[in-house]
Amino acid sequence: MPQDLLRSLVWMDYRLAVLFTVILPLILLIWALVQRAEAMQRLLIIYWRVSSLLAITVYLMIGNLPLSFMAGFLARILIPVGLWFWLDLNEEISEQRQTPLKLTFTAWRWAVSIYSVLGVIASIPFLQCAVSQTIFATPFCQVWREPPLGFKDAFHGGYKPEFLGFLGIMALIIYVLYLGYFVIVRLAKQGRSAVEQ
Repeated sequence: MPQDLLRSLVWMDYRLAVLFTVILPLILLIWALVQRAEAMQRLLIIYWRVSSLLAITVYLMIGNLPLSFMAGFLARILIPVGLWFWLDLNEEISEQRQTPLKLTFTAWRWAVSIYSVLGVIASIPFLQCAVSQTIFATPFCQVWREPPLGFKDAFHGGYKPEFLGFLGIMALIIYVLYLGYFVIVRLAKQGRSAVEQ
């Protein structure tokens, strides 16, 4: 694939990610809070917890860490799982009467799920960037760092990439510990119910 086409696709992916994974869920969360739609609020809070791995991925990319490719791949798997896993929330949302909020929320839920699945498929060739330092240093992999470095310049101009990468590693450790706790302790106790019993 020509480098210019790859660069265009990478930038398009980051723009779509900002739209589908940041802007729209933030608007939906505020809307659900105003409408007091508790099931949607709970699901969106769960979404933000799960999708924080995408933000961690950006910081790992800024730090020039190959692990960022694996983190981004896993984030795209976990997002649709987090959105559809909860039986009680799914039931509660489906039983609500049709409103503009429910329609918008459902459309976003499907859209971000499809976007994530397509992202998983598209990122398979880039997993090699996570396992080989030689491949990671090539333009094929390094093009993915351009948008995160633009984010760094806009919001963290005074910080070194190494420091931001360190913050990404610390956040990843906390994320993995929380995910491990959820899978080993909470999932065994609660099953597919989002509400603690």
